[in-house]
Amino acid sequence: VQLQAFGGGLVQTGGSLRVSCAASGLTSNTWTITWFRQAPGKEREFVATIFRNNGRPSYSDSVKGRFAISRDNARSMVSLQMNSLRPEDTAVYYCAASQTLIMSTMSRAGSYHYWGQGTQVTVSS
Repeated sequence: VQLQAFGGGLVQTGGSLRVSCAASGLTSNTWTITWFRQAPGKEREFVATIFRNNGRPSYSDSVKGRFAISRDNARSMVSLQMNSLRPEDTAVYYCAASQTLIMSTMSRAGSYHYWGQGTQVTVSS
């Protein structure tokens, strides 16, 4: 299994970006795919997840209403549309995958078996 995150960049406050995670070696709808982020000097933080099989999304309170996670099963890709970006959204964004995750553990980085390499998102003020 390999995950490759891409699509980050530099954007001004209030702008939008879309980051995506291309998955190989797995059937995306049988895996839970989650986005985390990590800012300098901070711990890795849960952002959003899309559950295997039912495709149910879940978001952290800090991004709810601004970010949207989606899955393209045909392309084995999960994307995160980020709108109304703020400087505090600046971080390296990582995608992670688990085939056995249960909902109660979705925000724990240790619950995931596979990780992408991360893509930088920078929001200027």
